[in-house]
Amino acid sequence: MSFYLPLGDDRYEPTEFTESPWDSAMQHGGPPAALLGHVMRLDGLRLARLSVDFLGPIPRRTSRIEVSPVKPGRLTALNEATMVIDGRVAVSARAWHIAPGPRPPAEGEQVAGERRAELLPDQEDRFAGDWGYGRAIEWRCTRGGLDELGETHVWSRVRMPLIDGVDLLGQDRALIVADSANGLSAVLPFEKWLSIPPTMTATMLREPAGEWVHLAARTIVSDDGLGLAEGEMFDLAGKVGQVAQPLLVRER
Repeated sequence: MSFYLPLGDDRYEPTEFTESPWDSAMQHGGPPAALLGHVMRLDGLRLARLSVDFLGPIPRRTSRIEVSPVKPGRLTALNEATMVIDGRVAVSARAWHIAPGPRPPAEGEQVAGERRAELLPDQEDRFAGDWGYGRAIEWRCTRGGLDELGETHVWSRVRMPLIDGVDLLGQDRALIVADSANGLSAVLPFEKWLSIPPTMTATMLREPAGEWVHLAARTIVSDDGLGLAEGEMFDLAGKVGQVAQPLLVRER
């Protein structure tokens, strides 16, 4: 089991576990974001920011991934990638990477993060629906619930590799769930309202350690049809990054 099957020549076949809750023929944004982030990795540097633009619904069909450098460098580097499906760019992304160095002379929370995440509960939580992406991840809520409105905090554990035959990285774990901030913390009922994120930005302090990533997500809406979903990501030691998604909010 995995999210993608590598077909060679930079082509990938999405499996059932990329399935979106809104349309079974489409992909959830999390796996494509993680895949583009994965293929843009650079030896000796670490992902610092990933910006992903969703240029429309993402069909659950074979894609070709194209990667190109924008600003090579020894200490900082920028590259970009596109996911092409049926001859159309469905997703594009840019990634900044920064070289790690000596430990700075900072202590306590300045190193570990702003705070530690909530304790990991024993009980798994489940979505009401039976859709691929939701089943591919184990969810344990520490605030709110998977099918409740409003701010939600949840531990997540990805159950399978991102790419078949390739070990799952800490970066992959974080990016697979980062795009869920909007869906987890929606403040309006899905059956009556659309909350569409055309883009997502994940800024990373470090890679999560271990299998679990905690996402503390909330959504705020403006009085003129926009919104902002944001989330903080943690592992058991402390903060690892944050995510932001601007939203188009409309009544169906």
